[in-house]
Amino acid sequence: MSEVTTTTQRTGFSADLWETIAPTFAAIVSHPFLTGIADGSLPPERFIYFVEQDRLYLRAFSRALSFAAGHAVNPADTALLTGSAATAIAVEEGMHVELLSGFGVDPEDMEPAELSPNGELYVQTILAQAARGPFSEALAAVLACFWIYAEVGKELIAKGSPDPRYQRWIETYGDPQFAATVAAVLAIVDRIGEEAGEAERARVEAIFAQGCRLEWMFWDAAWREQSWPIGI
Repeated sequence: MSEVTTTTQRTGFSADLWETIAPTFAAIVSHPFLTGIADGSLPPERFIYFVEQDRLYLRAFSRALSFAAGHAVNPADTALLTGSAATAIAVEEGMHVELLSGFGVDPEDMEPAELSPNGELYVQTILAQAARGPFSEALAAVLACFWIYAEVGKELIAKGSPDPRYQRWIETYGDPQFAATVAAVLAIVDRIGEEAGEAERARVEAIFAQGCRLEWMFWDAAWREQSWPIGI
């Protein structure tokens, strides 16, 4: 990991969680999709595929955040998650359109997209877990997207990309508001760790670890431009 990554300096429950998924994170940052972003070798069609998949994913992620917020008892936790849900929609409507335009693609001219098998699995998993609750498990369901995105961003910002189109995407990771949101989410995680019993902590750990594996699968689907093996 690069020197700008500060996750290893954390303490509390969040530090324990990160230790359990460190090998998964190493696999994520070494995935050819992300190394191709950094060295500029990623074929453009795979990035376009990723952006379309991410647009669909963020719609579901926004719903999952709203579900998680509904389980919160602390009003500040509710406000944080509902605000993040609104931000996810704004990103879909704004940044993704800008990114696609850099490749000469107008979303209005694209064929209607559907989630890849890996993407569908990820979406259905977080929606079910976030809807079912309780709050600790609902937050664990959405934690990987927050935290992995932030840490991947630190790695990519440190490396940059020779392709200005990919560099523009990397620069979105530097948003200080997003960094503040992730820090606030991790503070909630640490609070949950202090209040939870051993069984609840174990469930949170398992759900978060699963989410991190699904993050890897999401990148991998974009690398392979994954499609369904049979049509409907």
